[in-house]
Amino acid sequence: MIAVPRRREIARINLDLAFADRPAEERANMLRQHFEAVGIGLFEMGLGWWGSENFLRRVGHIEGLEHLDAAVAKGKGVILLSAHFTTLEITGHILGIERPLHVLYRRNESPLVEHFLKNGRERHAVDTIHKDDIRGMIRHLKKGHTVWFAFDQNYGGKGSVFSPFFGVPAATNTATSRVSKMTSAAVVPFFAYRTADGNYVLTIQKALDDFPSQDEQSDTDRLNNLIEDAVRSQPAQYLWIHRRYRDTPEGLSHYSPQA
Repeated sequence: MIAVPRRREIARINLDLAFADRPAEERANMLRQHFEAVGIGLFEMGLGWWGSENFLRRVGHIEGLEHLDAAVAKGKGVILLSAHFTTLEITGHILGIERPLHVLYRRNESPLVEHFLKNGRERHAVDTIHKDDIRGMIRHLKKGHTVWFAFDQNYGGKGSVFSPFFGVPAATNTATSRVSKMTSAAVVPFFAYRTADGNYVLTIQKALDDFPSQDEQSDTDRLNNLIEDAVRSQPAQYLWIHRRYRDTPEGLSHYSPQA
């Protein structure tokens, strides 16, 4: 999927939109580095699924685990808010070894691929929850569980608002705000990166204060800003091959029909 021209064109358009202030040469280098990161991520998938716990602990360095523990201790459940980085498979497993996680994810259209994805992820997660099963997510949170959730892909339609992402309006899911309000679950940001020496840094931030507010738009803008800050630190490792800017407020598209 990632090697086809269509995905390369989507990533190029995304980077041109998000980093319009950068020179074209810099964006071209970022595109090349991004596909290198995606390729590494495919190998990491196997390491995350079948690597030993000793290996994963050795290469993973977790910062801020006390913030997750403090949020869990309140007994209201935790939305572990993350984003789609190319490292998510291996770093999710690294964290799953240390603390019990329930993972919200999108099913693959291929039954065979879905089988491997689900079983691989459940090696180090308590279980997986389909992204449309919001009731299931709520049940887990009300039991005091931690649910890993990345809301940064464009699913459009109901439950989304347009929110700036790198200054460009992007259809963004508002489920984080709504679910947190319904369950009183804490929202704890979590981001992870690959380092040049082959290790991984996992950073857990403090639970968000004064969240959710009474304004879903403000909440969504705030979360997009968080993810944008995380992406800026390692832009090539973010998953740019997704059509993040598929929908526009004008009802148009940034992408060609072929993309």
